[in-house]
Amino acid sequence: MKYCYVLTLCMLTGCMSAGEHSARLHSSREQRLTVGVVQKEISNGMSQADVAASLGSPNIVTKDAGGTETWIYDKIATEASYSNDSGGISGMAGGGGTPGSSLILGGIGAGYSASSGASATSQRTLTVIIKFDKAGQVNDFSYHSSRF
Repeated sequence: MKYCYVLTLCMLTGCMSAGEHSARLHSSREQRLTVGVVQKEISNGMSQADVAASLGSPNIVTKDAGGTETWIYDKIATEASYSNDSGGISGMAGGGGTPGSSLILGGIGAGYSASSGASATSQRTLTVIIKFDKAGQVNDFSYHSSRF
């Protein structure tokens, strides 16, 4: 007489909490124009070419009657991120055999599933004003930054 028994247990997965999702939210990887970049890179006496190499092209360029050129960098950024995860645990056990001419089958199953997620939205503004003298060198600069 042959007896055959099969036991199967599968699908063990874990879930991340909303806090773990929040920690995984990331920002854009491109270089941002920040107050720190302005403070580090811009100084009086810099040429317009050096400023453009450091900060990129300005949004607004003006020149007054006295020949003073002003570059304005006005940046607004909105970042929205969402992270989601779902998973669960399920299992199944079964058995079978053929004692004599009878087929005996049995089974039991159970499961659990859950999902979690996190989202974040923030906005930043940065306005940089750079004034050049008639020779095209930085004469004065100022900036204003906000984050909410």
